[in-house]
Amino acid sequence: MRTAERDIVALGIAIASLILFVGTGGTIMPEIVRATMGMGMAKAPDVLLTNAVLLNIALLIFGWRRYKDLNREIAERRKAETLAHELASRDPLTGCLNRRSGVPAIDLLLHEAEKRRHAVAVLMLDLDNFKQINDLNGHAMGDRVLREITARLVELLPQGAVVARIGGDEFVCALSYDPGHGERIDRLADELVAAASRPIEENGLRVEVTVSIGIASSCGEDGTPLGSGSDVLVHHADIAMYHAKKRGRNRHFWFEERMESELRHRAELEAGIRRGIPAGEFVPYFEQQIDLASGELVGFEMLARWHSPRFGLVTPEVFIPIAEEIDVIADLSETLVRQALREARNWNPALTLSINISPLQLRDPWFAQKLLRLLLDADFPPSRLEIEITESCLHENVGAVRTTVTSLKNQGIRISLDDFGTGYSSLSQLRTLPFDRLKIDRSFVAELAKDPTTHELVEAIISLGRGLSLPVTAEGVETPAILEMLRSMGQLKGQGYLYGQPEDSTTTRERLKNLNLLAGESPAPAAETDRERRAG
Repeated sequence: MRTAERDIVALGIAIASLILFVGTGGTIMPEIVRATMGMGMAKAPDVLLTNAVLLNIALLIFGWRRYKDLNREIAERRKAETLAHELASRDPLTGCLNRRSGVPAIDLLLHEAEKRRHAVAVLMLDLDNFKQINDLNGHAMGDRVLREITARLVELLPQGAVVARIGGDEFVCALSYDPGHGERIDRLADELVAAASRPIEENGLRVEVTVSIGIASSCGEDGTPLGSGSDVLVHHADIAMYHAKKRGRNRHFWFEERMESELRHRAELEAGIRRGIPAGEFVPYFEQQIDLASGELVGFEMLARWHSPRFGLVTPEVFIPIAEEIDVIADLSETLVRQALREARNWNPALTLSINISPLQLRDPWFAQKLLRLLLDADFPPSRLEIEITESCLHENVGAVRTTVTSLKNQGIRISLDDFGTGYSSLSQLRTLPFDRLKIDRSFVAELAKDPTTHELVEAIISLGRGLSLPVTAEGVETPAILEMLRSMGQLKGQGYLYGQPEDSTTTRERLKNLNLLAGESPAPAAETDRERRAG
């Protein structure tokens, strides 16, 4: 501000000097010239006026130089402002537009497309599992991936298209197209998915990445303009992209109205889960585990249920995947396990408790210590607890799984491999990891009476368990016919709806009371147990 004031003062001085020079110079300059050249009897010029003219000349020279400096400063200032604007509107890593400049660019594209009666397609792209790339290969490799993906986008998109990076691994693209040829956008999306999946190499590292794409259009299927602005289109494309991720990733979907309803329902579920954990809305249910040969009750598997004021009784198939995605599965599991342990300590000591563990929990290096703390708080003996892990856990980080499993085993906790047959566990993993039991997935058990090949597969799994000295539990025992088939295959434990639905703590306690299977009670005779089971 002070510099501008000085510039104005200098300019005023220069103008004033010019006016003064014009006013006095016409009179005194001829006298100065004649006196300097010694022309005749010329009288000497007035000294005061001469000094004033010389001062005016000096001020004019000063003003002119200042004027040139001003022009140079203005040019540099404009250059700096242009650079600042460029930096503010560009993503420094990839060089494409950023969130601030991307949306206005889409608005401009919409305005131009409207004049030509074209539609605008907005594509939201998100790299799948990008966090793992950073975690496993370092952020330098992650930056390399982002720059390469940007280059591939720019290469495939037509001239005039908008490309902006609006998040860590999120990009938004926009281009105009003839609304009668929407298949061109489908082809472009397929090309983008294929291009993104090409391996990226840097300093000996090789990374493969996939991308999920959501698409929204400014026109309906009949070509009618929808009147949606850039904000709405980006929002709709984001919803469609999320839908693509739910459907398996590495693909694209166009936005549909129902997707927004699903997303709103999903957001309500997320909020309900976060609120319900501390509110005590999640409670353990217990499914009976039976010795198939004798029919005796030998334990329970804990299953989670959500008593939601908004949605009623919700099964784990609905809320467990969401809890894992929003990273509250550890808090949810701890709440349920604490309740289950406190309930199970009132059972007969011969009864066991099985608990399913999420793969995400096994990534926690402190999981074993946390579980042992819960056992200590509940005064529940570790020997009565059985932890169930799925085959999928073995492929994420076998080393971490082995460390956790060994730590739990050292404390007396038993480990069961759940859903056996649905994953890719190898014989070497079964031999080297200290499992105590195999559980045959219910999908195989349910097909026993229908498909002869399934019968042979179940027999093979049981034989494998016998060869590895691993007892076997069959899930999904739902009919007497299936029960008889399993009994003929060997000494097994079983669970399923044939023995009743999973029950809450109160109903389970009542069942155990009737069977004399609460702590300090003697079990009822086996025949009585069978009658009670049939009655249940």
